[in-house]
Amino acid sequence: MKNTLLITFLCLGMISPLLAQQEYEYTPSLENLKSREAFQDNKFGVFIHWGVYSMLATGEWTMTNNNLDYKEYAKLAGGFYPAKFDAAEWVRTIKNAGAKYICITTRHHDGFSMFDSKYTDYTITKASPFKRDIIKELADECLKQGIKLHFYYSHIDWGREDAPWGRTGRGTGRPNSKGDWNSYYSFMNNQLTELLTNYGPVGAIWFDGWWDQDQNPDFDWELPYQYNMIHQLQPACLIGNNHHQVPFDGEDIQIFERDLPGENVAGLSGQDIAHLPLETCETMNGMWGYKITDQNYKSTKTLIHYLVKAAGRNANLLMNVGPQPDGCLPEIAVDRLSEMGEWLKEYGETIYGTRGGIITPRDWGVTTQKGNKLYVHILELDDKGLFLPLEMKQIKSAKLYNSDKKINISKNTGGITLNLPEVPVSIDYIVELELKN
Repeated sequence: MKNTLLITFLCLGMISPLLAQQEYEYTPSLENLKSREAFQDNKFGVFIHWGVYSMLATGEWTMTNNNLDYKEYAKLAGGFYPAKFDAAEWVRTIKNAGAKYICITTRHHDGFSMFDSKYTDYTITKASPFKRDIIKELADECLKQGIKLHFYYSHIDWGREDAPWGRTGRGTGRPNSKGDWNSYYSFMNNQLTELLTNYGPVGAIWFDGWWDQDQNPDFDWELPYQYNMIHQLQPACLIGNNHHQVPFDGEDIQIFERDLPGENVAGLSGQDIAHLPLETCETMNGMWGYKITDQNYKSTKTLIHYLVKAAGRNANLLMNVGPQPDGCLPEIAVDRLSEMGEWLKEYGETIYGTRGGIITPRDWGVTTQKGNKLYVHILELDDKGLFLPLEMKQIKSAKLYNSDKKINISKNTGGITLNLPEVPVSIDYIVELELKN
């Protein structure tokens, strides 16, 4: 009741957002807690970065990277006509890949809205000749085919004059670096309200752009009110923010960009791991948005290893695809998704619904666990013997997963050794251990 009154008073202008931040204490609802559990069970999602930037085929950051004038850039929308877009085909392809949810960019940093909005004309339904609401078609198809839909939403905008400048988008020709925060903040909240009321159940809102003001520590994004508004509109909707920080109050998942939890290879993930559902997002090639010169796609083996390593760290994998300007998913990406789907048909039991196993990630691989079943995922091993530190656990049985082939076990000081029948050469050599209660 307290949060309901707070959001009402805010809408009526009877309380300031600053006071709202002081008053707001987030307690997740029962629906939200159930969503968190289901989210962790899903393990695999597909990220989609798509907008008018795909027409230039140089990636989603091309507007700021090339200091494109915001008024000239906006003219791209007049030629954006993805005639081959087929929501049913997209969802079918992604579902067959074994993914359980889709996260799509509803509005990226360039400010173009891929959905119908009454708060701006810079949308696919108004500014482009296509006129169709991409997000609505995708939402309807996800509901029909039984797959969750998440919405990426940018906190920054390189094209709106009321958006305050951060460290990016400074060369796009906008006239006022200060912008008009109240106007821009209201615009964002109005659009978020549209997304949460016009498109059915939303699995999550995936924010990005907080880091744009990291050189301005006094800047206040006023997130508590925004988060509260989302949870009021859809209590089961999860909130994640790609801010590269320990999660803020009001967030339901923790996001890692281009890094597995606990790693910091890309330099974006030095933050501590919170006690929230985890998700790591990664590109299939080198870019998020479509780039015609980037055909350096990761191998199927690498992608499967990333999925398995994420699961072993108790995280989901959100694997990105950048659709072409005509609305097709790139052929190589479709092939990779299909191959991942084939693998998951056979080995998905060791991924879906699991949590990180009692043996922490090692150089040779990871473990996942479901009840008393411990799945040992051997990814890199040039030996027939593998020591496992399971001194305090008794093993009821050990076998090669999806096989009747038993694995011999030797007891050692501090644990056991799996005596494998061969040196593992498969993409993921999985040993299933049944633990005694």
